[in-house]
Amino acid sequence: MKKKPMQLYEARAAIAKALAHPSRQLMLDALGDGEMCVYDLTELVGADQSTVSKHLAVLRNAGVVEMRKEGTMTFYSLKIICLQGLWSCIESVLEQNLADQQVAVNSRRKRT
Repeated sequence: MKKKPMQLYEARAAIAKALAHPSRQLMLDALGDGEMCVYDLTELVGADQSTVSKHLAVLRNAGVVEMRKEGTMTFYSLKIICLQGLWSCIESVLEQNLADQQVAVNSRRKRT
């Protein structure tokens, strides 16, 4: 294996950390359907505007979303298109983990 620079791993970790919050994942799923204003994202998440704005800043700083202003309104959209594939991959890992746990429980029941 060719060693990659540590900066690459640090950059990956920063993006993974930005994605690692349930409210941010909810917003990203919604933004997958199209651009949304901060107000609508606030309603969706069920948090105050300050909290949602902080989440959006984390995502923007990680390069995952972008924003545009229209008068006093701020709109956000996805900057990357590969998120659906990432979520599908993660969900397949969750499904496999569940299947493995079910096998373990069933084999334990058979022994008792």
